[in-house]
Amino acid sequence: MRLVLISDTHVPKRARDLPGPLWAAIDDADVVIHAGDWVDVSLLDALTARSARLIACYGNNDGRELRERLPEIAYADLDGVRLAVVHETGPAAGREQRSAARFPDVDLLVFGHSHIPWDTVAPSGLRLLNPGSPTDRRRQPFATYMTASVDAGALTGVTLHRLPPRRG
Repeated sequence: MRLVLISDTHVPKRARDLPGPLWAAIDDADVVIHAGDWVDVSLLDALTARSARLIACYGNNDGRELRERLPEIAYADLDGVRLAVVHETGPAAGREQRSAARFPDVDLLVFGHSHIPWDTVAPSGLRLLNPGSPTDRRRQPFATYMTASVDAGALTGVTLHRLPPRRG
């Protein structure tokens, strides 16, 4: 099962659309995971139409229309990998321990908010992934997203993808 992980897209506030390489990855994915801060419902509609399966939550920059359609925390089982998706996890210091306590029955937590890519494992075994942002890199050297696979109940092949700089 091929996964694409994104967050903090901020469309159309920070970009008019997602970058082409990301759309290509989405078209090839079995599951797209979005960890909030969509900003406009049009991207939710586009991802819903183009992705085989979308697992998503809303973020702090998402208004009423998105909050009516998306949960604060999304849960799913991906062939035995128990997943939670949430926008914010708080400060980096202590994140693994806080998240493991908050999500004791989860194998993988995908989050956003900081626009900073993150890949760690809590002492409990909980894997924490933040794909960064494909449209608003802030202080990061590149805009990013992640891909991964689920095979036989295990998360494998987690890859952070750097996107080319936007033009104009």
